[in-house]
Amino acid sequence: MDGRIAGERGADGAQAAERRADGGTTRDSGASRRRGSKLEDAILDAAWEVLVEHGYHGFTYEAVAARAGTSRPVLYRRWPRRDDLLLATLTKFWQPIAVPDTGSLREDAIGFLRNADADRAGMITLMSVQLVDYFRDTGTSLSELRDTLLPPGQATAFETIVARAVERGELPDVPRASRVVNLPLDLLRHDMFMTMRPVSGESIVEIVDEVWLPLLGVPGAPSASPAPAPPA
Repeated sequence: MDGRIAGERGADGAQAAERRADGGTTRDSGASRRRGSKLEDAILDAAWEVLVEHGYHGFTYEAVAARAGTSRPVLYRRWPRRDDLLLATLTKFWQPIAVPDTGSLREDAIGFLRNADADRAGMITLMSVQLVDYFRDTGTSLSELRDTLLPPGQATAFETIVARAVERGELPDVPRASRVVNLPLDLLRHDMFMTMRPVSGESIVEIVDEVWLPLLGVPGAPSASPAPAPPA
């Protein structure tokens, strides 16, 4: 009899420990136990908060588990390495930027850069500051991290914009270097990094009209006035 009671108590204790590990409750009070996607969403939300507040140095299993109200074994089962948890967190919050389809190469380019500026300015600033330790430890760069977060084989936004322009007959169907096609977003990121703030609308138009479109052999805005001649 005593052995059976001890066994039942041991089973009850194991079940309670499992419930605690999964962020549930040890009481039969009707409280729901988080499972599956709900539990993962709660963990990733907590992981994002920890990353924003403490950076990569403070992005630990202990900190994330405490913030999520769960235990480290729950995290280890889903993300065996800390970098796995980091990439899962960034993937959730690194959402695609809307690519306009206005029927105009210029307007699509300017519209996308405005969307990127609105959606990514804070994210890029965060990643450049809070992930310094990650880039140093892994020997990688923000560009490589960005490529990791993108779905494999997916065309970049400006590859899509240029392809649409070719289909409409705005651009000739000729080979173009990837660096040239994607230059506007690279220049936008450069300005974000240098200033650590959103890029002005004037700078966005300048990137498209005075740098990118001439490289593609297309004039900029028809209404753009020429720059004044320097004094003699």
